[in-house]
Amino acid sequence: MPRKTFRAGEMIFAEDDAPTTAFLVETGQVRITTVQHGKTRLLGDLGPGALLGEMAVIDSSPRSASAQALSDCVLTPIDRNQFAERLAAADPVVRALLMSQLSRYRSALATLTGDTRQEPGRLAQEDTHAFDKIRLESELRNALERDQLDMQLQPILHIASGNIAGYEALIRWQHPERGQVSPIEFIRLAEETSLIVPVGEYVLKRVCQMLSALRERGRSPLPFIALNVSARQLEEPGLVERMLAQLDAHDLPRDRLEVEITESLVFKHSLIKHLIDECHAAGMEVALDDFGTGYSNLGPLLGLNFDRIKLDQSFTRSMDQPRGKAIVQAIVAMTRALGSEMIAEGVETQDQLDTLRELDCEYAQGWLVGRPVSLQSVLDTD
Repeated sequence: MPRKTFRAGEMIFAEDDAPTTAFLVETGQVRITTVQHGKTRLLGDLGPGALLGEMAVIDSSPRSASAQALSDCVLTPIDRNQFAERLAAADPVVRALLMSQLSRYRSALATLTGDTRQEPGRLAQEDTHAFDKIRLESELRNALERDQLDMQLQPILHIASGNIAGYEALIRWQHPERGQVSPIEFIRLAEETSLIVPVGEYVLKRVCQMLSALRERGRSPLPFIALNVSARQLEEPGLVERMLAQLDAHDLPRDRLEVEITESLVFKHSLIKHLIDECHAAGMEVALDDFGTGYSNLGPLLGLNFDRIKLDQSFTRSMDQPRGKAIVQAIVAMTRALGSEMIAEGVETQDQLDTLRELDCEYAQGWLVGRPVSLQSVLDTD
């Protein structure tokens, strides 16, 4: 929309008008007033850079105040669709907080003006969901502080020897009221906030404790345990140093902790390369998780020296078809040519394991090998 010019004293909009447009003040001064018990009350004067009329546009309510040009003004109209598009794309928690504050403002203004038409604000379904996320975030913080998150270990089989070579560490949350909270739900929530960093530290500490317990039980050779690293953790300085500090505190071999990077993060090429270089310098290995899920192409593998590549379970399931088997065979060959090893995920049948053995795949992970279990269950099998 083109800019609009208003002369001094001209009304921009009046109380109870329909909320068609908001405005950005480019030049001049605008006075905002409302009628309180039959008398005009000044709410404020706005200058260049200020927005006016946006609240009515956001919640589609009649204008709750009037706007009048104090001096000659130039205003940029902002269509309600522009707000709607941005609100729809905003974080649902931020959107819910905005609507909550707007509702409280409306209620306060109604009390001030004696407007009995104002109804109590009602939360939309999406806002209720957003506040539930806020509640869950607080409960996750409490669970971290109270050491209420559980760690489970899923075994990784060395196919040729038939021995369990290592485990993947998986975090679980048994909520006292909600029951088992999906890892997808609370990990995604943690990644949306800074919580993923303390969650990652929690996992690191527990993994080192698990390795120490396995060593005390006499497991030899000591298996490796792999833990996942998120995008936000990658951006935190000193990540590898903290890993090494935990390993050293438990007097553990550094190559027994493996770092897993999900394929969706390979676009952070420089960060991952730096992490791999640091890990290799310290004697730790790095695996590329979920390979083949579609986020990356083969290009990043040219410059990222992963020690292991974890094949996504969708490929494992496709091996009962000639084309699927051929693709897996090609990936195994490519992995070996890169000087890496392959772990096939989602192995659920003996036929799948036999095919992987035939294709010279090094490792298998899945329900056939073993489901995620507690450390105590692992120790009890020794």
